[in-house]
Amino acid sequence: MSIGVFDSGIGGLTVLKEIRKVLPNEKIYYLGDTARVPYGEKTKELIVRYSKEIVEFLLEKEVSAIVVACNTATALALKELKETFKIPIIGVIEAGATAINTTKSNKIGVIGTKATIKSGKYEEEIKLFNTKAEVFQKACPLFVPAVEEGILSGKLVNQIIKTYLDDFKGKIDTLILGCTHYPLLKDAISKIYPDIKIVDPAKETALDLKEILEQNEFLKN
Repeated sequence: MSIGVFDSGIGGLTVLKEIRKVLPNEKIYYLGDTARVPYGEKTKELIVRYSKEIVEFLLEKEVSAIVVACNTATALALKELKETFKIPIIGVIEAGATAINTTKSNKIGVIGTKATIKSGKYEEEIKLFNTKAEVFQKACPLFVPAVEEGILSGKLVNQIIKTYLDDFKGKIDTLILGCTHYPLLKDAISKIYPDIKIVDPAKETALDLKEILEQNEFLKN
C-alpha cells in the first residue's frame, strides 16, 4: 500500500512531515505543483481540473488513499474528487476546524489564500462544532510566495505578517493556519503574537488519515 499527498507547492510538506510521524512504515508519493503555484488566485474550475489531473497521476502509482494537503483544493475541489474517484480522499479543512477545542473565548481567526477564505469552508466546519463560535477571516496572499522563496524570517516577513494580522489583536485567542504553507511561518507569527494559540491542521490531518486507513484495513502491521 502507498499514500498519495499533493499540494500546490512545498507547503504540503508540512502535512507530509506529520503523516510520516504517525505512519512511519507507509510508502508516500508527494506531488507539489510548483509549476502552477499559487492556487489561491485561480478559479474554482481550474483548481478542480488541476486536482483531478494530480489524482489521476497518483492513481497510476497505485496509491490506496490520497491527502489533499492544500486548503484551497480542499475547499474548492474535495467534494468533486470524492464523487469522481473511488478511493479514500481527505482534505485539511475539517481537521483544522477542531481548533474550536483550543479556544477559550470562542473567537477564532482563520488565515488562508483568497480562494480558501472566499469559500467560507472553515467557518462552515467550525460552526458544525460550535454554533456560538465567532470566526474572523483574512486572506494573506503574500505568505505563499514568501514561503516558496524560502523567506521565513526577518524584517520583510515580519512587516507582511503585521500588515495582515494586526487587525486580529485583541479579537481572537486562536488562529488557524488555513494554508499548508503557513506553518513554515509559525515561529515568526508566534514571536509577534505570543498570546495567540496557533493551530496547524497538519497534525489532525495525519491522525484522520491513520484512522481511515485502519478502518479500511490498509495499514502495514
